[in-house]
Amino acid sequence: MRQDAVRGHLDGLLLAVLEPGPLHGYAIITAVQQRSGGALELRTGTIYPALNRLERVGLLRSSWQSTGERRRRCYELTDAGRRTLAHERSAWQEFTTAIGSVLNPVTPPGAAT
Repeated sequence: MRQDAVRGHLDGLLLAVLEPGPLHGYAIITAVQQRSGGALELRTGTIYPALNRLERVGLLRSSWQSTGERRRRCYELTDAGRRTLAHERSAWQEFTTAIGSVLNPVTPPGAAT
């Protein structure tokens, strides 16, 4: 899938994969890829600026966690992030319904209504 297809939906994707609990950056990338059946492959250069932005606006919080000798920054949703995710889901449903109505009309084009 083209990278530009994700544009405008990245925040919702990131919030959705963080809904179950905290994840570090690579795990977020992996979760998006797995949930999309491999269709979406996000790059680190895309993900980390977005995570930092979402944290700055209060939708995520982060903390450093150690795994063995490795330290990783883990991100999790805030209450505002959960509310925003609910809004993103609602907006996505409205968008897909509208696009679906155009691309797959119930009444064939040219038919009398």
